[in-house]
Amino acid sequence: MQIAFIGLGHMGGPMAINLHKAGHKVQAFDLATAACEHVKAAGVQIAASGEAAVKGAEVVISMLPASQHVEGLYLGRDGSGGLLAHIAKGTLVIDSSTIAAATSQKVAKAAQAAGLAFIDAPVSGGVGGAVAGTLTFMVGGSDADLERARPVLEKMGANIFHAGAIGAGQTAKICNNMLLAVLMIGTSEAMSLGVANGLDPKVLAEIMRRSSGGNWALEKYNPYPGVHENAPASKGYAGGFGTDLMLKDLGLSQENATAMRASTPLGGLARALYAAHSLAGHGAEDFSSIIKMVQKKG
Repeated sequence: MQIAFIGLGHMGGPMAINLHKAGHKVQAFDLATAACEHVKAAGVQIAASGEAAVKGAEVVISMLPASQHVEGLYLGRDGSGGLLAHIAKGTLVIDSSTIAAATSQKVAKAAQAAGLAFIDAPVSGGVGGAVAGTLTFMVGGSDADLERARPVLEKMGANIFHAGAIGAGQTAKICNNMLLAVLMIGTSEAMSLGVANGLDPKVLAEIMRRSSGGNWALEKYNPYPGVHENAPASKGYAGGFGTDLMLKDLGLSQENATAMRASTPLGGLARALYAAHSLAGHGAEDFSSIIKMVQKKG
């Protein structure tokens, strides 16, 4: 199958490579030369532009940072034209970016008017999941479009959930990441308190992991350096899922909570803490670096 892949960052790059390894003909593009070179080294063909990438494609996949990038890509900067005008009728468009549900619905409406199928399919699983092909996809769209996308999604992920209509995937994703942010802050506080009292961080993490405080951060992504060898915390908080990306997702969750008149006090507090952490100069570090805010100094 011929697939166009737009957006080759920490997540998109490995996803495109996995599609290539699965035998698909992938035409990829990113505005960043370094990202293109990394994917090219793995054997993926790089197109000269987004328009060139989608030529002849049966499926178009995008993985971009934020709502404005997705809207700009597909609709154009002035709200008309954009990449949709260059995609052949009948093509399936899969947007795996984490954006506002309203943006997904806006782009989907324009795509459908252009004779295209569209689903929103944001992911969870981090860079490790993208590399290993074990991502979780949260899909918004019709049953038929999801089934059409499934053989492609299965080459990049291990779990595929149909959340509902267009935009539902985005809503599920922001709920998940709001909870993740809260859990990471709580895990950081508990780890820091234990270590301040002289406990071995690895022993403490294992005790809590197997007890009622167990959660994904403790088990897979511990914020304390040295507990998990491959976690960003053990690599100077480099790579992984950036603080500023988590802050963006928390912003989306709180905007949605306001619109829905839903009470999310912990989500709001998490957003404020991550905003302060970013302003302190940690925006480019992995979001688990929030532990620095609560660690005992000296």
